[in-house]
Amino acid sequence: MNPVAASPVRLEASVDPGLSRWMWLVKWLLALPHYIVLMFLWIAFVVVTVIAFFAILFSARYPRALFDFNVGVLRWNWRVGYYAHTALGTDRYPPFTLAEVPGYPARFDVVYPERLSRGLVLVKWWLLAIPQYIVVALFTGGGWGSRDGWRGGLIPFLSLVAVVVLLFTARYPRHLFDFLIGLARWAARVTAYAALLTDQYPPFRLDQGGQEPPAASPPAPPPASPMTKT
Repeated sequence: MNPVAASPVRLEASVDPGLSRWMWLVKWLLALPHYIVLMFLWIAFVVVTVIAFFAILFSARYPRALFDFNVGVLRWNWRVGYYAHTALGTDRYPPFTLAEVPGYPARFDVVYPERLSRGLVLVKWWLLAIPQYIVVALFTGGGWGSRDGWRGGLIPFLSLVAVVVLLFTARYPRHLFDFLIGLARWAARVTAYAALLTDQYPPFRLDQGGQEPPAASPPAPPPASPMTKT
């Protein structure tokens, strides 16, 4: 695989060894407390994003405390989604925290930008992101931030296929997992861009697999020419 430009948005996941064949049938029910908390967190997320919009417009900076809060909401949402309806690749119950949890099989982060464009903040979340919204709607049937993971869309459908295969074979289809995480990663990049967390436009590229693709290395300097003896 050729190295690609690193994205400031980092979404990763891994499949539990010995994943339960049947537990996915009740995970949506077990996750109900998280859905209730996330309902309030998403309201706060919208309010914080509006405040950040004006902060970026006047100062070209996303206040760090607000940035960390919104990234934490997206991180919490990803952990719950991964457990309950997107890929369903872990039986470990999601923690109730905005912070990163070392060792949890679903991880999300965004590199903090020291400065953001004042001009882009006016148009990137609606005009520039329209093509990406169309693509993500096909993936998710409603948006990566949706709390209802079983809306129509490619990700919910393929997640259901994966766990049905797991039910009958006791094996999670690895290639399908890689594809699902690639779709979720694309959607997460668009969500972060639309939420003003980064100015880097999401690539129209499906980076599959549980790990982020390696960043491109700087080009090697040309070999030095041998000195000509006189």
